[in-house]
Amino acid sequence: MFDLNALMITAFYAFFGIFLMLAANRIIDFFIPGDFGAEIKRGNRAVAWLCAGSFIGVGEILRAVILSPNVAGAEMGFGPGVVSSFIYAAAGIVFFVLGFFLVNGYYRKFSLPEEIMKGNTAAGILVFGIFVGLALVISGAVH
Repeated sequence: MFDLNALMITAFYAFFGIFLMLAANRIIDFFIPGDFGAEIKRGNRAVAWLCAGSFIGVGEILRAVILSPNVAGAEMGFGPGVVSSFIYAAAGIVFFVLGFFLVNGYYRKFSLPEEIMKGNTAAGILVFGIFVGLALVISGAVH
């Protein structure tokens, strides 16, 4: 049977997820020197990998929050579920930025921001892995 309420909740979370993914990308762009939009337009694959990692990472965290019976379950209701989604997405963004800078500090022989802005695809893939790995850990802790 068709459930209009479930469809509306699905649509809300889809748009909310898109908003949070774009916000995460903008925040990460703020902390990492360079202009992601201009770099992608220029064909910078390293920045594209970084952005893809942030989108996948935030999406995975939101998925875990939405599915978690402990966080956004039916007993909490819609409003608290949205608040939980926002809080955990924000925590994910904070950990993405911290993880980026911790790894950047670990690899002292080069600067991740500089390498990414130069188009070093390997650096972009490394950051992609950082973001996805952190998202898996965070989503596992949520669930």
